Amino acid sequence: MAWEGSDDVSHAGLAERWAAALDGGPQDHFVPLSPAEVRELLTDLAAELDTVAERGGTGRAAEAGVRLARAHFVGDEVLGRSIAALSTHFAAAGIPADRSAEVLAAFAAGYLRAFRAWLLSEQESLRSADIAARGLVEKRLRASEARLRAVFSQAGIGTGLSDMTGRIIEVNAAFATMLGYRPEEMTELNVDDLTHPDDPPDTWKLYGGVLCGKHDNVSVEKAYLHRDGHTVWTNINVSLIRDEGGRPQYTLVLVEDISERRALRERLHHRAHHDPLTGLANRTRFFDALATAFAAPDTRIGLCYVDLDHFKNVNDTFGHAAGDELLRQAAVRLNSCLAHPDQVVARMGGDEFVILVPHSADNAELTRLARTVLDAFAAPFDIHGHRFAVTASIGVATERADHTTTDELLQAADTTMYWAKADGRGRYAVFDADRRRREHTRAELSAAMPAALGRGEFFLEFQPIMTLTDHTPVAVEALVRWRHPELGVLTPTRFVDLAEDNGHIGALGAVVLTEACRAARAWYDRFGAHTPVLSVNVSAAEVADPSWLDRVQRTIDDTGIEPGRLQLELTERAFMHTTGRPLQALRTLAETGVRIAIDDFGTGYSNLAYLGRLPLHVVKLAGPFIHRIRTPGVSGRSDLLVLHTVVDLSHALGLSVTAECVETRHQAERLLELGCDTAQGWFFHHPMPAEQIAKLLADTEFT
Repeated sequence: MAWEGSDDVSHAGLAERWAAALDGGPQDHFVPLSPAEVRELLTDLAAELDTVAERGGTGRAAEAGVRLARAHFVGDEVLGRSIAALSTHFAAAGIPADRSAEVLAAFAAGYLRAFRAWLLSEQESLRSADIAARGLVEKRLRASEARLRAVFSQAGIGTGLSDMTGRIIEVNAAFATMLGYRPEEMTELNVDDLTHPDDPPDTWKLYGGVLCGKHDNVSVEKAYLHRDGHTVWTNINVSLIRDEGGRPQYTLVLVEDISERRALRERLHHRAHHDPLTGLANRTRFFDALATAFAAPDTRIGLCYVDLDHFKNVNDTFGHAAGDELLRQAAVRLNSCLAHPDQVVARMGGDEFVILVPHSADNAELTRLARTVLDAFAAPFDIHGHRFAVTASIGVATERADHTTTDELLQAADTTMYWAKADGRGRYAVFDADRRRREHTRAELSAAMPAALGRGEFFLEFQPIMTLTDHTPVAVEALVRWRHPELGVLTPTRFVDLAEDNGHIGALGAVVLTEACRAARAWYDRFGAHTPVLSVNVSAAEVADPSWLDRVQRTIDDTGIEPGRLQLELTERAFMHTTGRPLQALRTLAETGVRIAIDDFGTGYSNLAYLGRLPLHVVKLAGPFIHRIRTPGVSGRSDLLVLHTVVDLSHALGLSVTAECVETRHQAERLLELGCDTAQGWFFHHPMPAEQIAKLLADTEFT
């Protein structure tokens, strides 16, 4: 044959062209062969078909078609493209048309027979797989439904299903039992039947949002009424179930009983916000309520700060059990004083309580409340068989929220409570900003005193003490002053009591005594026997200091002042508390020649009997006594009689008498008539520096 051995018509060439024809069509089928395996298959089929075309045997051509189909060349155009490639090949090889048609027909018949068999097999496989899959799905669906049914019915958490009208379709045993029903009984109810009086409006607003599809699920804490009437607290989660079209179809609710957990939470909350002894609000709750009150800036807020008077005596005498019972009973009385539900009484600690009035009209409302508290404490407390008369001191403070802070208001009430105690206890005091400023200044002075002593800010002035007969200076009283860098010159009334309170009186007294003695020694060096006696004030706290006696004696030695020219003044009240070693110290100084004077006589107990038992030389009559005879119109017979009696008794005891605060000629003349020896005051001289005392002495004609 002319085509045998030709490259163009070789088996391999046909296979390549055939493969190219098949690759050029749509790839709608999968051939599980590699490119090399495809060429090998097509080369075998090309050789087979060439042989059939040359020698005959359509059966073998049909078998070639079967092999191509079984190799999964089953696309829509596989047969057409294969016949086209083979026809072109046979024509080029010179195969007669009838022989070519016969071979190709047999090839096509074999291919179609195998393709039909493959297709039927695939369809059967698909049908079998579909049947198997349907069976598996149904089996799994039944198992899933069984599991869901078991979960729904046996779950420990309550579960319920309702339609969009609120009709309850199904609930599990846990939900029904939680509310005291059987499941079938609850299906006769509507969701609206499960409302509770404590339900906030937001709860049902959220549920409505689920029904209209606005929310797919919501979680809230909700109360249910149990069938027997008690409340069951729950956490519920409501979920929306939609149909295939996305429309709301059911609501599923999961319900967890949290009654015990909520009760525990409330107990812990109560414990965290209440005093365990009295049951009143504690500091935490009080400050929360106070902060809430301050959230409204245009609101006036009032506080009554209450402290039990002498509570420590009850604890110390009758024990802490009695003290605790007293606090409990006091708390009950305080609670009964509240006039409005929004008012809060809290225990701040110890025996201190605070009443908060978050919407106070004015001070009058707070003072009425304070009087109510005082009245409540008027009756004795019956505790463990003992009756206690316990009063209360109350500090009242009220202010607009936008004019103060929580700390400032509380501090104002606390400070005012201590004013009530200082004023005598068993009363209330109203906050006074001016008094607060004065006390603040006192606190600043107290804090500044140590540094002021170190900087030498304290200095002395001296007030002459004159004889009433010829107005000759016979003594001078040293008066300490504080040259404050901001407040100017301060008199002793502004700081001496502060020095006693803060423990600096010893240092201050030492400065005063030393500087005064130095000044007196300088006068003595100049004026000799005409030098007046130096009178220095001494506090009871100084005399009580075991080192005070040594310090005074050392000062006398160091300055060289004669003991007889030094006079120490103690107030009448100071002498009342001077016993034992302090009194012996005064006796020791008196024995060395130091003069001792009782100052402000008449302001204390005015016990004339003890004058003879004290190491005294001088009695100084208090200013209030002298003020009563300031002018002729105010002098009373009784006032003159008292003064005359004191002067006569003092003289009888060998004591001289000095009158203080003499401001008028009338006072000086009447005192002279009464027999008073000496006097001091503005009628004679104002206090002056040491240099002016020297000038005064220089200008005085001594007899």
